[in-house]
Amino acid sequence: MTLADLTAAVPGTLGRMRDFVTMGGPAMTAIAVLSVVTLALILWKLWRLVRFGAWSGGRHSETALSLWSAGRRAEAQAVLAGRRSLRARLVATAMAAADDAALTQDEAQAETTRVARQLLARARAGLRGIELAATIGPLLGLFGTVTGMIAAFQALQEAGARADPATLAGGIWEALLTTAAGMAVAIPAQIALTWFEAVIERLRHDMEDTATRVFVPRPARETARQQRKSTPAKALSVAE
Repeated sequence: MTLADLTAAVPGTLGRMRDFVTMGGPAMTAIAVLSVVTLALILWKLWRLVRFGAWSGGRHSETALSLWSAGRRAEAQAVLAGRRSLRARLVATAMAAADDAALTQDEAQAETTRVARQLLARARAGLRGIELAATIGPLLGLFGTVTGMIAAFQALQEAGARADPATLAGGIWEALLTTAAGMAVAIPAQIALTWFEAVIERLRHDMEDTATRVFVPRPARETARQQRKSTPAKALSVAE
């Protein structure tokens, strides 16, 4: 199929879609609008999570934490400067708070927790909209079906003894279109919502782990080993 054939087929496809929406009535129109909004919201949320480094693996954060553990604090903070990922932002905040002489360790941890909550709130932005779409999609479909059935039975009553079963069947299947359309919107929305929540939950655990490592003291054996290296004469006298 050539590009010209595809271009020629577009008006016909749009016309069939318009007829499909028209058959379902106002409820189908609302579902069509909801589907467009839901798709845009899912794509926006995916783009935001990519920008927030949900799948980046935290490479820069790990590098900064290694430098921080080695006592190279300035270099560790320089690695995270200007990073957009949520892990990097939180670790940078934790390091800045831990390095601030005016703050106690409890105050530094409280400040880190406050920033972590703000970052996670930004990561969760938009989930309520997707959840709403997954909830009201079937309800709109059911509403359209009920109103369509009412109209079909009203037409059957007006026809009286001359009622045609085919007419009733046509009205019923047109009414059921809204139920199918509502489910077609709700199912992908629910799948996307569950996936996004799992990604954000994993991101939350990673952020908690990396921020905690900023405040965890170095192992005692490493401290003792450094003390032995810095005072060899004293260690020698004790051994003798």
